[in-house]
Amino acid sequence: MTAPARILCVGTHHKTGTVWMRRVWREIAQALDLAFVGVHRPGVWREKIPDTGRVVAVNWGGKFAKDLWEQEDARFLHVIRDPRDILLSGARYHDTTSAPTEKWLFKPRDDLDGKSYQQHLQSLARPEDKLVFEMGEMHQKSMDEMRAWPYGHARAFDVRYEDLIVDTNCALFSEALKFMDFSEEEIAIGARLFYANSIFGGLADNPEEGRTKTHVKSGKPAQWVTKLPAEVARLYLDRHGDDLIALGYEQDKNWLARLQTKEAA
Repeated sequence: MTAPARILCVGTHHKTGTVWMRRVWREIAQALDLAFVGVHRPGVWREKIPDTGRVVAVNWGGKFAKDLWEQEDARFLHVIRDPRDILLSGARYHDTTSAPTEKWLFKPRDDLDGKSYQQHLQSLARPEDKLVFEMGEMHQKSMDEMRAWPYGHARAFDVRYEDLIVDTNCALFSEALKFMDFSEEEIAIGARLFYANSIFGGLADNPEEGRTKTHVKSGKPAQWVTKLPAEVARLYLDRHGDDLIALGYEQDKNWLARLQTKEAA
C-alpha cells in the first residue's frame, strides 16, 4: 500500500451491524470533518466521491466497484456475521418492523398472491416456516453478498460482528482505524465514538435510542445455538453448510451436535 488512504470504504450486510456502523461512521466523519457518502450504486462511485480530501464511502450490501478496488488510496472495512444469527435476526425484524426505510418489505408481490414480504411472514403460524421463508429470500441475498467479497485483499480489513460486539476496550476497532491510516489522535476520537454508540458502551443505559430499539434485540453472538429450531438447522446445513465453512464460521458439517434447541438430537 504505497498511497495514503483517502477513500475510506465501509461495507456491511443486512443484519451485520449496519445501523451501528452507519451511526459510528457518520459521527466519525462529522468529528473529523470528512465527507460521508453512500455509494449504493457501485458503478457510479466517481460521481459520488470527491476528487480531493478524505471521504467515508459506505455500501450496506458490501458492494464496491472493481475499479474502486484498484485505487491505491482506497481502504476497505468489511463486517460480516454468523449467517445463522443473521437468519434469526432477519426473520424477527422483517416480521415485526414498521420502519419506513424498508420500503421493499411492504410492497405487494405477485408471487405471494398480492401479499408483501412482511404480510406473508406474518401469515405463517409456525416460527419454523417463517425462518424457512426468510432463508430463501433476504437471507440468500445476504449470503451471496458475503460470499462475493474479495477476502484477503491487501487493502481490506475484514472483521466479524461477533468480535466487534465484545470489543469493549475498542482495541479491534482502533486496529481497523490504524489500517485505514488514521492518526493516533484520530484513532482516539474514533474509538470514543465507537464506544459511545455501542450497546456495551454508551447505549447500555439507553437501548431504546433511535433505530437501536427496532434493529437490535440482544446483539449476543452465537444465538443460533439456543434459538435455531432443529428442523430449520438441518435444512440450513443442507443449503448452507459449505457457505459456513467458506466464511470461516465452521470447519466441518458437524455443528448440529452443538444445538441446544428442542428436539436438537
